[in-house]
Amino acid sequence: MQNKTLMQRFVGAPEFGPLVLLIVELIVFTAASKDMSFMSALNISNILMFTVELGMIALAMTLLMTAGEFDLSVGSVFGFSAVILWTLYNVAAMPMWAAFTIAMAIALFIGWVNGVYVTRLKVPSFLVTLGMLLVVRGVALYITNGFPQRPSSVADSTFAYVLVGDFEIGGFRVYMSVLWFLLFVVLTHYVLNHSKAGNWIQASGGNANAARNRGVQVDRTKVVLFMFSAAMAAFAGIISSIRTAAANPNSGMGYELEVIAMVVIGGTVLTGGRGTILGTVLGIFILRAMRNGIVMIGVPGLAYNIFIGAIILAMMALHSWLERRHNAGT
Repeated sequence: MQNKTLMQRFVGAPEFGPLVLLIVELIVFTAASKDMSFMSALNISNILMFTVELGMIALAMTLLMTAGEFDLSVGSVFGFSAVILWTLYNVAAMPMWAAFTIAMAIALFIGWVNGVYVTRLKVPSFLVTLGMLLVVRGVALYITNGFPQRPSSVADSTFAYVLVGDFEIGGFRVYMSVLWFLLFVVLTHYVLNHSKAGNWIQASGGNANAARNRGVQVDRTKVVLFMFSAAMAAFAGIISSIRTAAANPNSGMGYELEVIAMVVIGGTVLTGGRGTILGTVLGIFILRAMRNGIVMIGVPGLAYNIFIGAIILAMMALHSWLERRHNAGT
């Protein structure tokens, strides 16, 4: 009886569907790829390198969506922060760490503005962050005249190595950005599931009025989450720009929708109140492995959005079915 109960809990968990989908996806792409190259050490390293940048944003988005809000400006902040970093580094001749600090501070301010508009002016987060997306993207284009920036060499920068350096372990190339991602996974999972702040986040998204009556500082919680979302987008954008040695004002375009897809596929409830960091991690790898896999087996990359849409629809149907079974006690 106990084993059956544990199995029911496992199947009913929001992470169950994404886990099954990821396993199936890995099996299919491994079998379909030439010489099973999909699971080679080199390909896995490449998937990890490109995964963590969007993944960091998705972790922050999970907390924000659990609190019942969205942030559509993360893609523009991703590109804008890199532009600020390299403008200060190239033009103002600032040390990289100083330019990084200023870029992160500006990102925190952007998040604070989003949070204030949502909590004090009571404007829906969808509209606030959509407006911020346009403003931030426009500023980045204005600063650069629409052209990518090519930073001077940072090959000898210790600070750059800490952010995007790499080393090998048993044939696998491990990137520092992957270690940063793992650190943020641990921190966000702990905050959401094992801290008072996590209770506040879930209460804010579940029933904000009831949470306020219980003493939860809903507005402050949401403002902090908007700031965290912007900071993670900036951090990811800066890492990406150092890795590619370029700061494109248009980089990050469309990332906001892909990030939300990762979070939703992972099992976080769209209406707020319940989120899962582990599910988001699975959602991240589902989409990034798919982007890599369909190219390796010869499917045109332009078909990627078709697969994303189909997976979202399928996962929403699965989550709905599991929720009905849970409510029915079966």
